[in-house]
Amino acid sequence: MAEFICRLGTPSGEVLTRVIEAAGAGDARTKLEGEGFRVFAVSNVEKGLSAVLSAGGASKKKRVKAGDFLLFNQQLSALLRAGIPVLQSISLLKTRSGSSTLRTVLTDIEEKIKSGYSLSESFEAQGIFPKIYTASILAGEKSGALDEILARYVDYLKRNVGVSRKLRGAIAYPLFLLAAASFMVAFLTLYIVPRMSDLFKGLGTNKGLPTVTVVVLTFSNFVASNIWWLLPMVLILVFSLVIWLRTPNGKLLLGRFLLKLPIVGALIRQMTTAQLARSLSTLLSGGITVPEAWDIASQSITNLELRRRSQAVLPLIREGRLFTESLEKANWLPELALDMIGIGEKSGSLREMLDEVANFYDAESEVRLEQLTTLLEPVILVFMAGIVITILLAIYLPIIQTISFGPFCGKK
Repeated sequence: MAEFICRLGTPSGEVLTRVIEAAGAGDARTKLEGEGFRVFAVSNVEKGLSAVLSAGGASKKKRVKAGDFLLFNQQLSALLRAGIPVLQSISLLKTRSGSSTLRTVLTDIEEKIKSGYSLSESFEAQGIFPKIYTASILAGEKSGALDEILARYVDYLKRNVGVSRKLRGAIAYPLFLLAAASFMVAFLTLYIVPRMSDLFKGLGTNKGLPTVTVVVLTFSNFVASNIWWLLPMVLILVFSLVIWLRTPNGKLLLGRFLLKLPIVGALIRQMTTAQLARSLSTLLSGGITVPEAWDIASQSITNLELRRRSQAVLPLIREGRLFTESLEKANWLPELALDMIGIGEKSGSLREMLDEVANFYDAESEVRLEQLTTLLEPVILVFMAGIVITILLAIYLPIIQTISFGPFCGKK
């Protein structure tokens, strides 16, 4: 006999999760339906609650933008706190949403609720929402405090969106510098230098052209004369690299590489620690158990190398080991975070301590991000300035050499 996690609907309309023993998934479904339950999903217990929550299947719908999703949840939480029923709240928000993608999704959710589906099941069926969100709604339905749990999820989402915006803002200026400098180098290499080569041929010098000029001219002429096949080849290579980096192996190798970089590796660990702690705190506040909360929260880790290391934690928690002891086996969480979580676990205030960990490492991440951008800007400027100076030296050295060895050089 095997154990299965089943998501059920009761005759009274309540949505619940139950673990039962059966010979197979089909037997479990038949047994529960015989008891009068409506079976939404059945998953092997080894796969955890996350497998049940993803049972709605993948969807080809476009994903809702983070800003639109945050605004929707803020409004939904406010309407539910005001006592407006779920179906009416969804209908109101559908008509007022400025996002066509979100309106389409809410229309489908409204129809499913009218057909007797629960709110959590309706969201899961879309296949585009994070598991932590659908798990939070499920916990809210079970506890009867959906408005409170949604308000807490809104706070979680606000912080995540804020971190993403700060990250994009921090790297925007270095990327602009890199793009502008690259354009300047390309202009000098492909347009200015080839035209200067004709001038160099007409210069009468007692010595040959300087080495730096010969190297730059050779490179520039090669690129200019072969640009029509070099450019497509570079584009194909870049496109292939981008596609490969979207594969599991590519993401895993990229994650390992980034973790080895100075400053960047520490920044990724700190940001992931903050996100993971806040996810766990949000799930625990909804009444979800520690094993299932970890199962869901660990899948939100974007760095696949850190996610791979975190897979060793769940079996240890299910064996009955302390949460902090299990986390140590992941071998990537900061020691201070482990100490703080350990204190919270022993004092019975794990959720509150997870919030403190998230806030602390959010602040640390901001400092580390500022250090990274402060370092990147001068590095990019110095590197690109070196290339520009080399090209300019290649252009002006022959002219200076011609003047030095010109016709008036030997006259008294």
